[in-house]
Amino acid sequence: METKEQLTEAQEKLKGKLKDIKIAMLTTEEPDGDLRSRPMSTSEMDEDGCLWFFTNEFSPKVNEINQEHKVNLSYANPDDNTYVSVSGQAVLSTDKSKIKELWNPILKAWFPEGLDDPKLALLKITPRQAEYWDSTSSKVIQFYNIAKAIVTGERHNSGENKKVNF
Repeated sequence: METKEQLTEAQEKLKGKLKDIKIAMLTTEEPDGDLRSRPMSTSEMDEDGCLWFFTNEFSPKVNEINQEHKVNLSYANPDDNTYVSVSGQAVLSTDKSKIKELWNPILKAWFPEGLDDPKLALLKITPRQAEYWDSTSSKVIQFYNIAKAIVTGERHNSGENKKVNF
């Protein structure tokens, strides 16, 4: 069911790439300006392109996000030669209906009280820009093409690279 805000073709392609990469490195800015990254499991990319993650409402990353909403997500699937970077704005959500919609019982490992856990919250990341790199060639073909580029002096074409604006 697509709406007026349906994703563009490039955004749909991005969504397809993220479907198979569940873990992202979420980068936030600490109060002193240093950048900090940690792994996060993507729960959903919704129809508007927003990315959702479960989190502890009282974690340091939430404090960082409350001070600076700009974040970056880095996804990598080296087996498929797919890499994605997403820049956007993060906000904390304690929307109980959205939490229930996205809940997965495996999350009890981090939130032992389940849906009633008082620390349970979501991060909603609204992408502003994304970029992906994708090569459908096998590793053998990639190595061959790299060697060919070295020998011939031609630039190596490593596959598709596209920027996506939201």
